This record gives sequence, structure tokens and C-alpha cells, in this order.
Amino acid sequence: MKRNTWSSLVLCGLVSGWLMQPAMAGKGKGNGGGKPAPAPVLTEAEAADLLFMREEEKLARDVYIILYAEWGNQVFDNISQSEQKHTDTVLGLIEKYGLSDPALPGIGDFADEELQHLFNDLIAAGMAGQLEALMVGALIEEVDMEDIVLAMDRTDEADILNAYGNLLDGSGNHLNSFVKNIEAMTGVPYVAQWLTQEEVNELLGR
Repeated sequence: MKRNTWSSLVLCGLVSGWLMQPAMAGKGKGNGGGKPAPAPVLTEAEAADLLFMREEEKLARDVYIILYAEWGNQVFDNISQSEQKHTDTVLGLIEKYGLSDPALPGIGDFADEELQHLFNDLIAAGMAGQLEALMVGALIEEVDMEDIVLAMDRTDEADILNAYGNLLDGSGNHLNSFVKNIEAMTGVPYVAQWLTQEEVNELLGR
């Protein structure tokens, strides 16, 4: 998602999210003539999406780790562990394609200043209450799924598509878990925050 779109959500009192997508590389497919084919050079969009996805999955993980520490709701701990696997999956692709990993090791630490501010906004929203924290999680997953689908449209690399497909399935499961917790707390049906209500209902099997 564009940062200015997320900033407008913050100004409206909602949660805010992601970051810019750094540009990399040019197109070019090669083969090794009898040797195992080297990883193809990615398009600028493919490379930017991988770098973005690495940080997006880390951001989700870091938010959930902190919200679990604050609220003790097991859903945050479970999903943070899944997000760790997601960000590791993307790191594997970054290394395969010879890109530089943009992620910093510390929880809540980001090299990009705007990303750092957006992370802080997410945490501030989630610290307002346990319901707000669960809504933060659901919103992250809704946005994540849209970003993954857009990235899938910009690549034809089978390994990247497979990884994104797994991330998409995971985010759908995460959204379902957050929604169950939200509805148990509120007693009313979940209202979509980013995707359309029809899309969310379909994801939830309704």
C-alpha cells in the first residue's frame, strides 16, 4: 500500500501501515548451458516486491510480539511465530536472487524512517485496548493479502508465486483467527477495515 494512503488512515484515527518499495535490478533470463541454471535476474517490480514483502512480514511479526507481551492473548504469539516463518521464506528468495536484505534484526527496528513511524502508529493503536489490538491484527492481515495478490500479478517466477501463495493462505488463516477473537469479545459480526466486506466474508467462508 502507498504510504500516503496509510497516513490518511492515521489521520482518520485508524491504524496505519506500510512502507515504500525500493527499486532494484533489470530483466534478463539466463541459463547455464548444461550447468544448473542460475537464478534469473528479476524485474525492478519483482525485486521491489520481495524487499517490500520481507519488511511487511517482519513488521507484522514485530507488532504481534509486542501486542502479545502487552495483552497476553495467545493469538498474537501463535501468529507472530507464523510471521517469522513468512519473513524467513521471503529472505530465502532475497538471497537466492542476490538482493540485499533490508530488514534490521531488532524487534521494532527499521532502517526506513517512515516505516519506523508507521510501526510506532500501529503499536500506539494496539496499546489502546485488547479489542483495538485485535483490530490492528485483522487490519494488518487484510492489507497484507491485498499486497500479496498485487505482487503475484507482477511476477511469473514459479518459486516466488509459490511462496506468495503460501503467504496468502497464511494471512487468510490469521485474519480468521483475529476475527474469531474480535467477535467473541464484541458479540457482533466483524466489519471489514480494508478489503470489501464481500471479500472478507468470502475469506471467512460466510
